[in-house]
Order: sequence, then structure tokens, then C-alpha cells
Amino acid sequence: MMEELFNITNGDLIKIGVAILCGGILGIERQYKNKTAGFRTIILITLGSAIFTLIAQQAKLGVNINVITGIGFIGAGVIFKDNVAVTGLTTAAVIWTSAAIGMAAGAGDYTLAILTSVVTVTVLTLFQLLEDYLDKLHRDELLSITFIDKDYEKLVSLIDVIKFHHLKAKVVKVSMQNASLQAAIMITGHRKNIHKLERELLNMQEIKAF
Repeated sequence: MMEELFNITNGDLIKIGVAILCGGILGIERQYKNKTAGFRTIILITLGSAIFTLIAQQAKLGVNINVITGIGFIGAGVIFKDNVAVTGLTTAAVIWTSAAIGMAAGAGDYTLAILTSVVTVTVLTLFQLLEDYLDKLHRDELLSITFIDKDYEKLVSLIDVIKFHHLKAKVVKVSMQNASLQAAIMITGHRKNIHKLERELLNMQEIKAF
């Protein structure tokens, strides 16, 4: 009975091969961009999802939905949050999609698995160009400013300088350290204007560091 339950057929090997292929397609793109989940990680995710699906089908359990729960823990591990931003969301989404692709391969739907891999890589590459263009027009950047003293009026004056460069400013955090005023300011606007502002900040004597 056990031999029949876990009998590996040529079809199973093809499913595993397709899962590895699809994982490699996504993994190369992630590895090229030096992301947390790279080439080997993505392949292991699609491979593991395919194997879990194969086991569930051989045990007459259909598709093992618990794979999604397990992948959720892995995805959560690559998401990081600091005081003002969240990073790793795209990588977590790729991990989630990779698991779905692996399950599709394990279920024998090769067309869906390969097509989804190609579409995902297309989104990650071509849409990156669009994001870069939009980022050029509308960029968010966090400035951590340390003033030479604790005079709050210097922060008010700096906000006016930022607005002069046609940028929006939002003070995220203000603190005091070693008798110096510190401010985290989120600025938004055209990348060219941000660079102009940064050059001016280098020449402002009231700013110790940024």
C-alpha cells in the first residue's frame, strides 16, 4: 500500500522539473537585483510547493492549501518596517506567487505555471522601468537632518528652503541629541529638485549633518 501511495512516475518527475524551471526563471530576476529571496530560495519554494501538491494528490487530498499558510510565514520574514517605511513587500509577493506557480506545476497545469512565470518576470522587469520614470517625476526621500544647535527656528527656515525648491515637506520626527536638534523630514517632488536641495544643504552652515 505504501509503495503504491508514494510511487514516483515520469509524470511526477516532469512536474518537479517544470517547478524547478519556473523557480529558476523567477529566481534569476530576484538574484540579479540582489533581493533577500534569490535564485536558490525561489527554486526551493516552487519545488517544495510542487512536492506538497504531489503528496496531497497521491493521498487523494486534492491540493494542499496549507502550503499557502506556510508560505505566509516565509513572506513575513522578508518584510521589514522602520519608523517611516516598509520594505520587502515585492519580495514577499514574489514568494507567494512562486508558491502558487509550484502548486500549479505540481497539479500538472504546466501551461499555467510557465505562463504565470513569464508574466511575473515581465511585471518585475518592464514595470520597473515605469516605476523608475514615475519615481523621477514624483520621488519620496527621507532626510535625517542634524542642526548645529537646538534652535527650532532653523527647522522652520529649512522647511521654507525645501518649499522654495518646489518640494513638499512632512516632518516625521523631531528629537534632541547632544544639544543638537534632529529632524526626519519626508520630502516629495521631482528628482532633479531633490538633488538641487541636497547641494544647497551641503553649503548651509546651520546644518551639521544630513
